[in-house]
Amino acid sequence: MTQILTGFIRDESWLQKVMRMKSFWIFAWIFLFSYPVYRSLHRILPPPLPVYYQVPEFSLTNEFKKPFGTKDLSGKYYIANFMFTSCSTTCPALMDQMDVIQKRIRGLGTKAAIVTFTVDPMTDTPEVLFKYARKRNTNPFIWNFLTGSKSDLEKIVINGFKVPMGNKESVAKKLNDKSISLFDIAHSEKVVLVDNFGRVRGYYGTDKIELDRLMIDLGLLVNNSFSMPKNEKKENQ
Repeated sequence: MTQILTGFIRDESWLQKVMRMKSFWIFAWIFLFSYPVYRSLHRILPPPLPVYYQVPEFSLTNEFKKPFGTKDLSGKYYIANFMFTSCSTTCPALMDQMDVIQKRIRGLGTKAAIVTFTVDPMTDTPEVLFKYARKRNTNPFIWNFLTGSKSDLEKIVINGFKVPMGNKESVAKKLNDKSISLFDIAHSEKVVLVDNFGRVRGYYGTDKIELDRLMIDLGLLVNNSFSMPKNEKKENQ
């Protein structure tokens, strides 16, 4: 006995018909390639960072006993901070965060630098700064520690970066219910972002949110390098 099989042929849906069309795939590929280009051309860029101050020219002494200053930083973006090696209060935590910054800017090569200014030049001689830097395993090609006369440091720290720099004072602290005397110097715990024209572009704290903001702003500056407008040059002279 012969068995006859019957089948039901289902009509194709409109989607199946469309996907069989060559023109559909041509338009699909055009869209996939053109949309990212369109987005990149029409993306909303963040506003440019404000220009706060022009850092005056300076020349101090680094941990290698060599002159270091404005000429060495010409064309570079750098992050400045302020500390003293005998500080036992806020400086250790601050410098730990500077270590993090050093690691995060490695990909920028010679475009970016870190400059640490001591606020205690009487103690922080080049020899002291050298030992301190080596103990922290800092990269001398990226990070410089600067000292000099107190008057020269005050000019650049107070008048240039517009941050405080006090005198060494005795401060009473309690440790294990015992009162001890420490020497402290008022100074800023902020880090300062300076662009490749020597202009202050931002002040930042050292918590994670602020450091992330610093890295974003540094990236914006590096990726959007521009020539300083002529009128800005005249204003800053």
